[in-house]
Amino acid sequence: MKNTSRSFTVHYRIHRKQLPYLAVILGLILVFRPGAGAVGRVLEVGANKPYATVRSAADDAAPGDTILIRAGVYAGNETIHNLQGTESQWITIMAAPGEDVLVRGGRTAWHFIDPAYVRIQGISFQGQTVNGVNIDDGGDYSTPAHHVIIENCRWLEMDASGNNDELKLSGLDNFIVRNCSFTNGARGGSLVDMVGCHDGVFVGNVFSNAGSNCIQAKGGSRNILIHRNRFINGGQRSINIGGSTGEPYYRPAGVNYEAKEIYVYANVFTGSIAPIAYVGAVQCEVVNNTIYLPEKWAIRILQETTREGFLPCGDNTFRNNIVYLGNRAASPTVNIGSNTAPGTFTFSNNLWYNFENPSWNGPNVPVVDADHILGKDPLLVNPGNGDFALRGNSPAIGHGYDVTAPRLDFVNMPFNRPRSIGAVEGNPVTSTVNRPVAASNFEIAIYPNPTAGRMTLGITTLEHQVLAVALYDATGRRALATGPRTFAPGFHRLSLDVRELAPGLYHVVVASARSVATRNVIIRR
Repeated sequence: MKNTSRSFTVHYRIHRKQLPYLAVILGLILVFRPGAGAVGRVLEVGANKPYATVRSAADDAAPGDTILIRAGVYAGNETIHNLQGTESQWITIMAAPGEDVLVRGGRTAWHFIDPAYVRIQGISFQGQTVNGVNIDDGGDYSTPAHHVIIENCRWLEMDASGNNDELKLSGLDNFIVRNCSFTNGARGGSLVDMVGCHDGVFVGNVFSNAGSNCIQAKGGSRNILIHRNRFINGGQRSINIGGSTGEPYYRPAGVNYEAKEIYVYANVFTGSIAPIAYVGAVQCEVVNNTIYLPEKWAIRILQETTREGFLPCGDNTFRNNIVYLGNRAASPTVNIGSNTAPGTFTFSNNLWYNFENPSWNGPNVPVVDADHILGKDPLLVNPGNGDFALRGNSPAIGHGYDVTAPRLDFVNMPFNRPRSIGAVEGNPVTSTVNRPVAASNFEIAIYPNPTAGRMTLGITTLEHQVLAVALYDATGRRALATGPRTFAPGFHRLSLDVRELAPGLYHVVVASARSVATRNVIIRR
C-alpha cells in the first residue's frame, strides 16, 4: 500500500490588526535561534569505503557526524553502544541519497544501547530471527535512551514466528517514527513493541500484516501520539494500548498502569481481529479514526495485570470514530473482560454502521454513546482502494464532538468546526491559508473558544521543542506570557488563567526557534 501522507502544515493568517506584535514574534524567534554548531564529518560505510560496517563507523562517530551507508546488502548482528550526539549536533545514520541499503538476516539487524540524539533514515531491514531493530536503555532505568528519530525506513519481514518484533523499544524517551513501513511481522510478535517508553510520536506510517499487534505500548508507557497512520490486517490487535509486563521491567519502577495518555488520532484501520484494545490503560484517547471491517470486535477492554494497587483499565475515551463492520463483529462489538472499569469510559459522537444489517440495534458499549449515529452508511468514497474520504452527503460531516485535538486529519488537512466524524474531514476548511513547514514543527488548538475563565492550549509537537506562549490584545499590547518551556514529542495541554483579562479579541502567539503559530481567542465575561 502506498503511503499517501503529506508533510505537516501550520495554518494561520496575518491580519493588519496583528502587525503591532509581529516585531515581538520576530524577537521571540531570534531569542530561541540555536547556534549553527560545527559541521560534522561524513563517515562512509560500504565496499572499498573507510568503514565496512555501521558499528565500526559508530565507534568513531562524534556529535554532528553523518554515517553514510552506500548501496548494498549488509549483514545484521551489529550492536552499537552509547552512540550519542548532542541537542545541537545529532548523529545521523542514513542511506546515501538515491541508493538502496538493506540489512538482511542476523538475530537482530541493529541493537542500539543507550543512544541519544540519533537519526536513522532510509534503511530497509529483512529476515531477522529475534528483533529487527532493538533500541534500549541498557537495563539502567534511571538513564533512558532518548532523542531518536527514525524516518523513511522499511521493515520487510521477520524470519521468526514467536514473540519477535520488527522494532523493539525499551526505555526510550523523546522519539519519533515517521513515514516508515512495517509489514509481515512474526506471528506472535508486534511490528512495534514499546516497554516503558515516553514522549513519542508515530506519524505517517503504514503497518500491514502483523502477527499479534502493529503497535503495542505497555510497561508504563506514557504520552505516545499515534497520528495519521494506516493499519492494514493488523493481527490480533492493531493497536494494543497496554498489555502485560513482568514487574521488574516497568519504567519507572512501581508504576501502576500499563499505558497512560496514549493518543490515537486520525488513523485508518482495515481488518484485524480487534483494531483497538485498551489493556490496563488509563486516560487514553481514541479520537477521529476510521475503523473498516474489523474481523471480530471493534474494541477490546481488558485487564491482564492485576497485582495489588494496579489501576483497572478505565477513564479512557472513544470519540468521533467511524466503525464500519459486518455481522461477525456486530455481536458483540465490544469485548469487555474482567477486572476492568468500563463504566468510567467516555463514548460520544461515534458513527456505527453494519453494512450487512443496516437495521442493526447497535454496539454493546458499556456507557451511553452520546450523540452517536447508528444505521447510516458513512458513504466512504472508495474504501476498497484505500480512499476513506467522505462523500459530500455523508451523515458523518459536521457531527463530531468539538475536541481540542487532533487538529489535522488523516490527509493532513485541518478539521473544521464543527468537525466531521472519522479520520478524514468531510467539510474541508476553505478560508485558511495552508503554509507548509518542516515536519519538526508544531500545531496548536484553543479550547474553549470563546472562553470566560481558563483557556486550554492544545499543542502537538513532532519532536523536542522549546516554545514561548503569549497573548496580545487587539492593539498589540502583551497581556499574558509564559517563559520558554520545553515540550517533548506528543500532545500536551497547557492551561492558562485568563480571568483577569478584559473581555475582547486576543491573539495567541506560540513561537519556536523555527516557526510561529497564531490563533485568535475571544474572552467573555
